[in-house]
Amino acid sequence: MCGIAGILHRNGAPASPAILQRMTDALAHRGPDGEGHWIEGGVGLGHRRLAIIDLSPAGHQPMISADQRHVLIYNGEVYNFRELRAELESAGYWFRSRTDGEVVLLALAAWGVKAFDRFNGMFALAFWDRKERTLLLARDRFGIKPLYYAEQGGVFAFGSEQKAILANPAFERRLDKAALLEYFTFQNIFTDRTLLEDIRLLPAGHYATLDFKDPAAPLRLTRFWDFHFQEPAEQASDEEYREELDRLFRQAVSRQLVTDVELGSYLSGGMDSGSITAIAAQTYPYMKTFTCGFDLHSASGMELSFDEREKAELMSYTFKTEHYEMVLKAGDMERIFPKFAWHLEEPRVGQSYPNYYAAQLAGKFVKVVLSGGGGDELFGGYPWRYYRAVGGSGFEDYVDKYYLYWQRLIDNSTLWALFAPIKDQVRDVWTRDIFRDVFRKHEHKLEAPEDYINHSLCFEARTFLHGLLVVEDKLSMAHSLETRVPFLDNDLVDFAMRLPIRLKLANLDNVLRADENDLARYYRRTSDGKVLLRQVMKRHIPTEIAEAEKQGFSAPDASWFKGESIEYVKKLLLSPRARIYDLFDPAVARALIEEHLAGHVNRRLFIWSLLSLEHFLRAYLP
Repeated sequence: MCGIAGILHRNGAPASPAILQRMTDALAHRGPDGEGHWIEGGVGLGHRRLAIIDLSPAGHQPMISADQRHVLIYNGEVYNFRELRAELESAGYWFRSRTDGEVVLLALAAWGVKAFDRFNGMFALAFWDRKERTLLLARDRFGIKPLYYAEQGGVFAFGSEQKAILANPAFERRLDKAALLEYFTFQNIFTDRTLLEDIRLLPAGHYATLDFKDPAAPLRLTRFWDFHFQEPAEQASDEEYREELDRLFRQAVSRQLVTDVELGSYLSGGMDSGSITAIAAQTYPYMKTFTCGFDLHSASGMELSFDEREKAELMSYTFKTEHYEMVLKAGDMERIFPKFAWHLEEPRVGQSYPNYYAAQLAGKFVKVVLSGGGGDELFGGYPWRYYRAVGGSGFEDYVDKYYLYWQRLIDNSTLWALFAPIKDQVRDVWTRDIFRDVFRKHEHKLEAPEDYINHSLCFEARTFLHGLLVVEDKLSMAHSLETRVPFLDNDLVDFAMRLPIRLKLANLDNVLRADENDLARYYRRTSDGKVLLRQVMKRHIPTEIAEAEKQGFSAPDASWFKGESIEYVKKLLLSPRARIYDLFDPAVARALIEEHLAGHVNRRLFIWSLLSLEHFLRAYLP
C-alpha cells in the first residue's frame, strides 16, 4: 500500500528530479516507510512506500525487471500473489523479494494486460516499457485504489492523489463547472471528471495505454472488467446458496489476512464488519478493533440510534478483541474540516468526516484494517432505494424514475436557480444523460421486478460504492493506514452478482416506499434486505446483530447543523464573503440553508455539500 506518481514529457524534454520529488512529497502521508525515484530522459516515476508485505529493502520501488526492460510503481495488495508467483516460477521467472509487487511486475511482463483478469485484490499501477516506450496505467476491478491523470502543455502527469499532479507549479488550476453541476445533482461524480479541469480519474476496471513514440498519440482506455448483476438461468437450492456463501466469505476474509505488520478491524456495530471480525479473530486472537460513536445529547428522531458503541462492545466481548472507541461531538467536525477537506481533495457521496476520525484512531495501533464496505451494495442492503423504480414501463421510464430519486440534494428547478450565475457555462451538461450512461452494457429488457432490482444494484455498485471507496482510500491513507475490503473479493463478488433477488430482498410482492431521513419507520414495517447474508452471518455473530435494523455510519448532523454547529454553518455559509457565492445565487442558497436552520426541511446533505465545497475552494483554488 503506497502512493505513486509520474511525470512524462511528450516533447522529449528531460523530467525534472525536483518536480518529481515535490510530487512524491505531496504523497508522503501515504507512504512514510520509504521513497524512490526513477528518471530516464523525459520519463520520471516516483513512489512512497507503506511497507506491509516483505518489509525489507527488497520491496523498494520503483521496481525494475531483471532484464531491465520494465519499470513498475504499484499501490495496493494482490491477495493471490503466492499462487501467481508459483505459476511464474514454474515458467522460469525468478524472484528477489517476497512482495506482491514483484509478482505484479513479472505477471505484466509475462502476460501483458491479461494479467489484470487474474489479479484478486486492489491496485493502481504504472508500468513503463523501456523498449516500446509505452506507459500502462491500471486500476482494480472495483476502484478500491484511485489513480488520477492529467495533461497540460505536453506534460502528462499522474498520481494516487490529485495533490501529486498539483505539485507541478506549471499546472494551471481551474474549476470544472460541469463536474460541479454533476456533484450537486447526485452528491457524487459519476463520470471520470474531477472538480479540477484536465484532471481525470481513471475509471474502475480499466487500463490505459500511452505511446510515447508518437507525441500526438491519445491515451487509450480499455475496460477489462465490469459489474453485471442478473438472475441465474438455473437456480440452486437455498441450502446450497447458504453453504457456498459461507465458504466464499470465509475464503475472502482469510485471503486478506496476509500481512507482515499488525492488522485490526473496524467494528461499527453492524453485521458486515462484525462478521469479518468474527472470522479474522479465529486467526488473530485478541486482534484490535475500532469503533467511532457519537454524542447524542442534542439528537432527535432517528438520529437517536446513530451511536452503535453498545453493539460493537457486545461483539468485541464475543470475539475477545482488544477494543478501542472514540466519541465524536459537533465541535469535532468544525475542528477537523480544513485538514479533512485537504485530504479528501473534493467532496464525494455523503458526510464522511467520521471515517477520518475512525482511520485516525485505527492508525495509532495498526497499519492494516479490515472494513465491511461492499456488503450492502452486493447483497441488497438498501431496499428502499431499489423499490423506487420497480414496475416501470421499460428502460427509459426506469431511468427517469431512478434519476429523480438520485437527485439527493435539491430538485432540478431549484438546482438551476442555484447555478444561475454560471448557468451559461454548464447549459450543455445533461445530467440525465450522465445518469443513463452508467447503465452501459446493462440495458436488458425490464419485465420482472428482479430485472429492475438488478439494474439498480449495478448502478449503485458503479457509482455509490465507487464513491465510498474513493473516500475511504483518501481518509485512511491520510493516516498511513491500509484499508482492506473482504466483501470485494473476486469470487465473492461473482457469486453475489448471480444470486437470485429473492435471496437479497424479501418484499418484492409488497413494495414499500421510504424516506431516507426516516428509515426507522420503514424497518418497523418490514425487515428486508441482505436476506441470505443475514442467514449465513448468524453462524458467526450474535442473532440480535444479524437481525438488527440497517444503520449507516453517520453523525447526527441534521440536529447539529441547527444546534451546536449553527454558528459555524452561519459563519461559513451565510457570510457574503463565502467562496461558494462566486458560483451560486446567494438568495437561493441562503433560503435553502435557512429552511434547515429553522427546522422546516431536513437539508443536512445539502449543507454538508456546501461546507465541503467551501473548504475545497479555499484549499485548492485559493
